[in-house]
Amino acid sequence: MLTVGAEGVDKALTFVGLVETLRDAFRTGAMQPVRHHHTVERPEGAASTLLLMPAWTDFKAAGSSDGHIGVKIVTVSPDNNALGKPAVMGLYLLLDGRTGEPQAIIDGQRLTQWRTACASALAATYLARQDASRLLVIGAGAMAPFLARAHAAVRPIRSISIWNRTHANAETVAAALRYDGFAAEAVTDLDAAIGAADIVSSATISREPLIKGALLKPGTHVDLVGGFTPEMREADDEAIRRARVYVDTRAGATKEAGDIVQPLAAGMLTRDAIIADLHELARGEKPGRSDAGEITLFKSVGAALEDLAAGIAVYREFGGPA
Repeated sequence: MLTVGAEGVDKALTFVGLVETLRDAFRTGAMQPVRHHHTVERPEGAASTLLLMPAWTDFKAAGSSDGHIGVKIVTVSPDNNALGKPAVMGLYLLLDGRTGEPQAIIDGQRLTQWRTACASALAATYLARQDASRLLVIGAGAMAPFLARAHAAVRPIRSISIWNRTHANAETVAAALRYDGFAAEAVTDLDAAIGAADIVSSATISREPLIKGALLKPGTHVDLVGGFTPEMREADDEAIRRARVYVDTRAGATKEAGDIVQPLAAGMLTRDAIIADLHELARGEKPGRSDAGEITLFKSVGAALEDLAAGIAVYREFGGPA
């Protein structure tokens, strides 16, 4: 059985390549139950979250292919930041679709970073303006540099602003991006940065909205990545009201994402007003951006199909059979 660490995942994947792999995956589809979501209470500190995300090849659609089965096991522990550890930990297990034989164990944290960023970039290929050049990343966690690089792989990004509640952390991310040749800076005025951005990509676990819809200029694309429970919220009601709303999967976003669940409960967003998910966009069944002036908003909660597609891509890069 193949074991692939974070460095191996980095060697196996490219942003442009994984965006196209995910496009094909959403076009083709897979079997993916809504993920299992469990709260793990602890005697001290914030509760952790255990996520189980299974998916397998749609064998009827695949014909004679044996395909694959995969499951990601993830924990989210907010208190880890105080320990100097990532909040998100995980492993990905890839199995033979016919026999169930384990084929690979892959670093789940790194696989998540790659597939999450590339799912956002895939959405941006349909929703962000072709000339979008100014990117704002809200949050300076492990996802931030991946989101910056993924968006820059699909749009002509010329400047990247990083905002975080702890400014020093934002500067660390900006410095790493500058080292790789990006024009990146840490900013302190979030409202001003939102008003100037062509793409706003947020990856936080905030329970209070950080993105004020009134500040969004016409033509902005908003990419919401961080909130993964109904209590979390990254954009306010005005952002939802002004935007054409899209999601990665309807089942996941309408059940788990506070940025969708809360407006639905309040009656200010209807299910019919969610224009499309990534399946419908990739298949050409629903429209993406229709003009340069509209505001678009994409809410990602993560789909097991994305992990399966990325895990298979890593496995194949190391010589595993299709």
